[in-house]
Amino acid sequence: MCCLPRTDAQSFGSAHPAVVCSPAGYFRGAGFPTTPAAMDPLDGFGSPLRMEAAADSRSAWARFSSWLECVCVVTFDLELGQAIEKSSICYLSFPDSYSGCLGDTQFTFRLRQSVGRQCFRDDVYNRDAPVTLQRETAHFFGYVYFRQVKDVSMKRGYFQKSLVLVSRLPYTHLFHSLLQTIAPEFFEKLEPFLEAVCNEIDQWPPPTPGQTLNLPVVGSVLQIRIPSKTDKPGGSPVRQITKENLLPAPTLLPTIHELDLFKCFQSVLIHLQMLWELTLLGEPLVIMAPSPTGCSETVLALVSSISPLKFCCDFRPYFTIHDCEFREYTTRTQAPPNVVLGVTNPFFIKTFQNWPHIVRLGEIKMAGDLPKQVKVKKLSKLKTLDTKPGIYTAYKTFLHKDKILIKRLLKGIQRKRPSEAQSAILRRHLLELTQSFIIPLVRRVQTQIIPTPPQVRPFSQEEFISTLDHTGPQLTSMLRGDWMGLYRKFFRSPNFDGWYRQRHREMTQKLESLHLESICDADLLGWTKDKSEVEIVDLILKLREKLVRGSEWGSHLQVKDGVLDKLDAFINSMVGSLPEDLQPVLNTR
Repeated sequence: MCCLPRTDAQSFGSAHPAVVCSPAGYFRGAGFPTTPAAMDPLDGFGSPLRMEAAADSRSAWARFSSWLECVCVVTFDLELGQAIEKSSICYLSFPDSYSGCLGDTQFTFRLRQSVGRQCFRDDVYNRDAPVTLQRETAHFFGYVYFRQVKDVSMKRGYFQKSLVLVSRLPYTHLFHSLLQTIAPEFFEKLEPFLEAVCNEIDQWPPPTPGQTLNLPVVGSVLQIRIPSKTDKPGGSPVRQITKENLLPAPTLLPTIHELDLFKCFQSVLIHLQMLWELTLLGEPLVIMAPSPTGCSETVLALVSSISPLKFCCDFRPYFTIHDCEFREYTTRTQAPPNVVLGVTNPFFIKTFQNWPHIVRLGEIKMAGDLPKQVKVKKLSKLKTLDTKPGIYTAYKTFLHKDKILIKRLLKGIQRKRPSEAQSAILRRHLLELTQSFIIPLVRRVQTQIIPTPPQVRPFSQEEFISTLDHTGPQLTSMLRGDWMGLYRKFFRSPNFDGWYRQRHREMTQKLESLHLESICDADLLGWTKDKSEVEIVDLILKLREKLVRGSEWGSHLQVKDGVLDKLDAFINSMVGSLPEDLQPVLNTR
C-alpha cells in the first residue's frame, strides 16, 4: 500500500497539505495495487465496495501489511496543494518553520486513526508480544525522514521532501534504521526505487515474537530479533545468527525499539526521578524542544521509562497546531488531558499556560566537561517568546533523587564513557525502579483469586496499602520517600486502570482455561445418571456459555489442544441423553 501526500505552503507553519491517491489504484504506475481506503491511514471505511477493495488489497500485500500500513511521500507543491483536502499526516511530516532544519532530519509522530475506521486486531501477535510492543489498535506511528537542501531550480529555493513509513508497530529503531538505508537513495532514484523496496518488504517474514529474522532491503540484510513477553526484562543484547549461504552478511540491529536514553535525558539527569513519576502517574506533560527529533525522542524515551509497565495515556511525540486534536488538547474550559505532547512551536507556550508541567529543552550546553542541567522553575516564569530552558512545574516528588546514579552518570561523562553504556545504566535503573514499584501490586493481585467458583475478587486499595510495611518496594529499592503517597496517586491514574484491567483479564483467562480443562477431565456423563432433567439442562446451558466464551477469546485462551472440541462433544452427548422432544429446543440455542 502506498499514499502520495503533497502540500502547498508559503511557510512550514501555514502549509495546506493533502494526500494524493494515484490513478487506477496504483502507485504512479508501480506494480503494487492499492485502493484509496487502504492507502490513506486516516481515511474511514465507506461503502461495502470500498471495504471489499481494501480487504483485497491487504490480502495481496499481507506480508507488507504485517509491517507497514503504507509508505508516504510528502512534498511541497505550490500548484496542487490548495486544490486538495488537507490531511494531518502531511502536516506532521514536516518540521514547522521555527525548527530551521537543514539537511536530513528524522523524527516520529503518532496520530489517531479516523473516526469510523474499524479498529485493528492482531490477537496472535499481541498475545505473545510484550505489552509495550503490541500493535496499536486505534493509532498509527509515522517514521519520518525529511530532507531540506538549497535548490535554485525550485520555486521556494529549497528541495523539501519527506519519506514516511506509517505503521501500527512501535519499532522506532528498526524503522528509522530502514529509512537511513532507503531514503537517501530514494531522493535520487524516486518512485521506481520505492516500488522495489516495497516489493522487498512484501517478502519479509511476519514479525513473530521470540524469533530472529533476516530482512533483505536494497542489497543488504538487517538481522533483528522480535522481543517476546516471555523474555527476561533487561536481558542480554541480541547475538548475531548467520546462515552459511546468506550473502551479503547481515547487519545486526541490537534492538528494534530502544532509544539512546542518555542522549534524550542528558540535560535533565538530575530531574530524572521527577520525570519518571510524572510519566508513571500519567500527568499532562509538554516537551518543547528546538527540533522534531529532540521532542519526539524525548517523549518516546519518557514513555519507555516506565517499562515493563505500559503507558496507557495518549502521547504524541510530535504535535502541531494543525493536528486534529489541537482544540481538544488546548481548551481551557476543562482540565488538561492525560497526554504527553512533543512540540517545537513557541506558540504553544501561550496555548499551554494552564498545563501543570512543561519541559523546555534547548540546545545542549556544556558546563566544563558536563552538560548543563536545566532547573525547576515556577509556572509563572513562563514567557511567550524568550522562555529559557527549564522544567516549569509546581510538582513535588514523592521519592528522593538517586544521587548515586547521578554521580555515576556524570562521572561517566568525564571518563568519556560511550553513550550506549550510559544508556544501558539508565535503562537498568529505570527498569529496576519500575519493577520495585509494580512487583508488590502483582503479588497482591495474585492473592485475590477465589477458588470456588474460580474468579478474581476486586482489588482493595486500602488492603494493599496496609501490606506495604512488610512487602513494599523498600525491600528491593534503595530509594526512600513517600511510597504510599505515590501509590495512592497512581491508583487514580489511567496507567493503573490499564495495568489492572490487563492483569485481571489475563488472570481470568488463565482461570477459565484451567476450569475448562478440569471440566473435560471430569466424568460428566456419569454425573448426569442420577440427576433430573432440570439439573442436566442447567449444566448444558452453563457449559455452552463457557464454550462460547472460550471461542470468543480465541488465541488468548491458551487451553490444551482438543479441550474445546471435547467439551462440545460432551454437550452433544448430554443433549442426546435427554427426551427427544427436548433435544430440538437445546440444539437451536
